[in-house]
Amino acid sequence: QVQLVESGGGSAQSGGSLRLSCVASGRNYRYMAWFRQAPGKGREGVAGFRPDRSAEYAGFAAGRFTITKDNVESTLFLQMNSLKPEDTAIYYCAASPRWAIVAWSDPSEYTYWGQGTQVTVSS
Repeated sequence: QVQLVESGGGSAQSGGSLRLSCVASGRNYRYMAWFRQAPGKGREGVAGFRPDRSAEYAGFAAGRFTITKDNVESTLFLQMNSLKPEDTAIYYCAASPRWAIVAWSDPSEYTYWGQGTQVTVSS
């Protein structure tokens, strides 16, 4: 069975760090990504992977966040540094069973989603 279980969310001060984890059970997915949804806003891509397995980031995440994947343990990570209050959102892990995806930041590319983990950044 497919299950994505997230952890690592919580509260942080502005400028602080958090590390999110997402464990994928059932199979190892080639394409996984992180999304987030802030109050009153739609779900947006945070970080994902290109076909060559290099990381890709949304503009707001570039230089501050790092996405990595442990293929042995089938676990996705998101290291978030230099956090800002505007990073406050529910963060979701997503996975695609496809051979390839067209756009990593398009939610419709992903079939499976984690339950979400709350990240709250205060000033």
